[in-house]
Amino acid sequence: MNEIRIKRVYQAIDELDGYRILTDRLWPRGIAKDKADIDLWAKFIAPTVSLRQWFGHKPENFPLFTERYMEELEKNPEAKKFIELCETQLKKGNVTLLYGAKDETHNHAVVLRAFINRHLSTE
Repeated sequence: MNEIRIKRVYQAIDELDGYRILTDRLWPRGIAKDKADIDLWAKFIAPTVSLRQWFGHKPENFPLFTERYMEELEKNPEAKKFIELCETQLKKGNVTLLYGAKDETHNHAVVLRAFINRHLSTE
């Protein structure tokens, strides 16, 4: 079964990545757009600037960040279409959510994957 994966955008491209979606609002430093092999830059699904700045990638802020980002996603008018896109792509292969943060445990892609998985059809 295909899955939604998360991965730092700086990690090597892998054949198991499948459909690659950059989920950051800002383009990552040092990554050339023509060599990134990104299928979609979904900056519209990233946390708001104010939430991202408040979070500051501090692990102690992650539980509240998760709650607030989930609320943002629930209210985001683009979220439904984004989930539908992920669902379509999952029928073809894996979907990899790419992010730039150094912390692989406390980042918005972890929250976004949980959000998507919660809203995928169970058919």
